[in-house]
Amino acid sequence: MQKGLIRLPPGSERVVDADEEVFVLYSSKFTPASSNEPPRGLGYLDSRTDILTLSFEMKPPSPSKHGISKSKQKMQEKTIEIQLAQDKTALRTRTGDTGSVVWKASVDVAQMILEQHHAKSPASIFDERLKDANVLELGSGTGLLSIALSPLVGQYMATDIAELVPLIRKNLSLNFPGWPHVPAKQGSLGPGHNVSVDELNWETLHSAPPHRRAQLFPLPPSPFDIVLIVDCIYHPNLLPPLLAAMDYVSTSETTAVVVVMELRAEDVTREFLEGWLTIGDGRWEVWRLGSDESGEGLLGKDKPYVIESQYLISIDAD
Repeated sequence: MQKGLIRLPPGSERVVDADEEVFVLYSSKFTPASSNEPPRGLGYLDSRTDILTLSFEMKPPSPSKHGISKSKQKMQEKTIEIQLAQDKTALRTRTGDTGSVVWKASVDVAQMILEQHHAKSPASIFDERLKDANVLELGSGTGLLSIALSPLVGQYMATDIAELVPLIRKNLSLNFPGWPHVPAKQGSLGPGHNVSVDELNWETLHSAPPHRRAQLFPLPPSPFDIVLIVDCIYHPNLLPPLLAAMDYVSTSETTAVVVVMELRAEDVTREFLEGWLTIGDGRWEVWRLGSDESGEGLLGKDKPYVIESQYLISIDAD
């Protein structure tokens, strides 16, 4: 099934009732990890290191997966390395600042999308139009996803609170020398040329009257095709501002919002879903993505996120 640029894998289900969805998400089928696994804490990757080097290994699709041609099985392995600076001090001293370190969810999402792209998998959640897509990320944190996904998209805008904007810019410069003035190579614009960074404070936007919102965050002439939100559902006070920001930046019949949530408090998940389902008098169509063709979940086996396929997709469907 297709929803805009999003492919809904087999097993995807439309979400129509928050209570029912919470029951499904927190049932044994979706319980993250076994009791024998070590605790994950809040979900930081490593909050003690100043500079992290992340390696993403791209491997040919497994021959055991259905629909994989021999040519795809012969694809060369590839490793993508990304360096990320973290602000450890801000994590401890700046109230409410959790985006100054790398979260595991962002690493897992980057791995999944890069793998699907490398393998040219028919099960990719984004179709071939991703290469021309205008992508907005809310709550970009260190900027990992803007760096990892920039070669795959048309335009990518990373946003976060003002205090985190310098960290995102630092990491873009660390991985794309010369950014934002990326030099051309062999007649083509260099890596990272399509990434921009802007401040977007959901709480400020939410509290502003409608006529002021366009001044705080002007929308581009071309609507966003994809709004990406990864592991931002954790504090109930942030839910109304986040939902308002989601609605503000989305355009009917154009924008697909992809939300990746880690299962934490049931009441927070329920409140988020209730709010999402009622935005604009219920004009959003919300889906939970099913498993990939292996049946083990889009982010891999035993990942502690929302569901086996850890996503909720919403199409602004007016």
